[in-house]
Amino acid sequence: MSSTPAASADDIVKHGWTAVPVDGNAILNGKPYLHKPSPLTTKDIPFPSDDPVVAKVQAYAKEHLIEQTYNHSMRVYHWGYSILKDQFPEHFGKLSLATWALTCLLHDIGTTHDNLRATLLSFEFYGGILALNLTKELGAPQAQAEAVAEAIIRHQDLGTVGTITFLGQVIQLATIYDNMGINPQIIDTATRDDVNKAYPRKGWSGCFSKTIREENGLKPWAHTTHLGEEDFPEGVKNNQLMKPYDSWGL
Repeated sequence: MSSTPAASADDIVKHGWTAVPVDGNAILNGKPYLHKPSPLTTKDIPFPSDDPVVAKVQAYAKEHLIEQTYNHSMRVYHWGYSILKDQFPEHFGKLSLATWALTCLLHDIGTTHDNLRATLLSFEFYGGILALNLTKELGAPQAQAEAVAEAIIRHQDLGTVGTITFLGQVIQLATIYDNMGINPQIIDTATRDDVNKAYPRKGWSGCFSKTIREENGLKPWAHTTHLGEEDFPEGVKNNQLMKPYDSWGL
């Protein structure tokens, strides 16, 4: 339980600050899933576009991200909603969907052509700073803006030791599902089909693999290298779970 004076207990829960194991295998108790996932379509999954900060950030994301990255961000939102609803029902209805949406929309903002070249920082760290400043400027409260930034900064901080925010764990689970097909049974097949149809990959596996290599070439110290300078981009490129969908939209 947090004793920080920077946020109320309600804000800790609402914006996903609850500490959980960083080890995704541990949080799933070493199983493919905690609860059998339910089949969901995009029509079953609400998106908080009525939230003014989300609406403005969504417009920002559409303007600044290439289509493949924007579609990836929206798929991650839907995967995460399914994971939240079925695997962590104790958090479902408590975690702000607006906070979740902001995290998804901005988690790869650091990978744009200009942003990769605007800083020496690794893309997750620079993206977290951009997200913190943008969401605060648009009126997000501190607990929300900082939750989004923390989750973005740590969304590729995979490991087995220590803790992470619940929001950060969900973004990790959703992104590694979309990027590498890890925990393939955590999402129902019908959900996987429908979300990929709504937000087609358009060659995302090769696209993101290329971006990883691009950043590593620009910044050999990049945080992404801790996932393996070859293993990670190759794992993304050869995502077998999403291979049947990868050409959709091309």
